[in-house]
Amino acid sequence: MIMKKHLIFIIMLIITILPTSAQKTKDAIYLKNGSIIYGKLLEISENIYRIQTFDGSIFNYPADEVDKFVKETPRFDGRKTSGAGFVLEAGLLIGSPNSEYVAPFSFNLLVNYTTSTKNIFGVGSGVEFIGTTFSPLFVEYKRLFNEKKTAPFVFFRGGALIHTGGEEESEPNNPYYYPKDYKGGATITIGTGISWAREDIETYLSFAYRYAQTSYNQKDYSNITYTYENNYNRLEVKFGFKF
Repeated sequence: MIMKKHLIFIIMLIITILPTSAQKTKDAIYLKNGSIIYGKLLEISENIYRIQTFDGSIFNYPADEVDKFVKETPRFDGRKTSGAGFVLEAGLLIGSPNSEYVAPFSFNLLVNYTTSTKNIFGVGSGVEFIGTTFSPLFVEYKRLFNEKKTAPFVFFRGGALIHTGGEEESEPNNPYYYPKDYKGGATITIGTGISWAREDIETYLSFAYRYAQTSYNQKDYSNITYTYENNYNRLEVKFGFKF
């Protein structure tokens, strides 16, 4: 039931975002002085081109000042070509319905640097709850497939999980239960996604394979300490904002 709710939320999120990301065809008037006016052409009458721009202003241009009129998609120059950036992202680590932790929540902060528009290098950390609280520390490489407003991408992350939760306490009603001493482990993520850019912010939705390893030490009734390993293979679904 929980898994179904998560999938419904993801589908609704995609349906909401995709229409807003589409680049619509706009009317464009090319003037003989080299200017280009984008907007909605209202009428052409008595050798006058009447156009309404995106801010609601209406302009009239005599036909002898107009070089041509076309419908086109305006050039998009909103993606960062180079420089530092900051990212906030959140999502789910979806596992098997039979798993003890079906869909742990994940929240990350990243600092990255863009080169040549398409190449993005970053480092990040955050908070994840997998039975107890862990903080991932990782490096990331992301590669965009194009420089358009809507761009698919692939990415890779590698690093470690560090246990940041409190110490587990003994159960007073169970004298034979011994607390678990949690340890971190390696984490690797390989995935793809789609990015939507505007002049001041970029949003993205990603899907990835996530591997994580944790362990814990625990004594038994004979006072012998054993080490247990947990290996997680997950579908990672995240939504993020890049500033």
